[in-house]
Amino acid sequence: MKNGAGFKELYEKAKAAGMAAGEAAKPAMMVVRGEDILINGEPISPGKVWYEPEGACGFAWVKVRPGNSSFAKWLKAEGIVRGKAYSGGVDIWIGEFNQSMARKAACAGAMARVLSEAGIKAYADSRMD
Repeated sequence: MKNGAGFKELYEKAKAAGMAAGEAAKPAMMVVRGEDILINGEPISPGKVWYEPEGACGFAWVKVRPGNSSFAKWLKAEGIVRGKAYSGGVDIWIGEFNQSMARKAACAGAMARVLSEAGIKAYADSRMD
C-alpha cells in the first residue's frame, strides 16, 4: 500500500476481524475465594466466593512498527492512536469487551493477523490488570 491508499479499508477489515474474534472468545471463568485475599495476613471473607464469567481483567493492544511508517502516520491522523508508544511504534488500544482480557487479547490477535497479512508490521500484546 502506497501513500495511505486503502488504509481505511484495511483498518476496518482488521477491526471487524478483531470484533468477531473477541465475541467468539470463550474466557475461562475466574473464581476468587475470600480466604485467598489477605489483608494484614487475615482473609477478608472466609467462605465467600466471587465468580467473574468474563475471566481475568486486563488490557490488550496492537503494536504497529515503525511509528513513522505510512500506516502509523495514518492511524495518528485519524485519531486512532495517540503519539508514540512507550516501547516504540504506536499502539491501537482495544477498548471494547469491558475488562475481559481474554476477549481483548483475541481481538488484538485477529487485528494483528489481518494487518500482518497486508504487510504491516503489527503485533498483539496484552497484560493482566
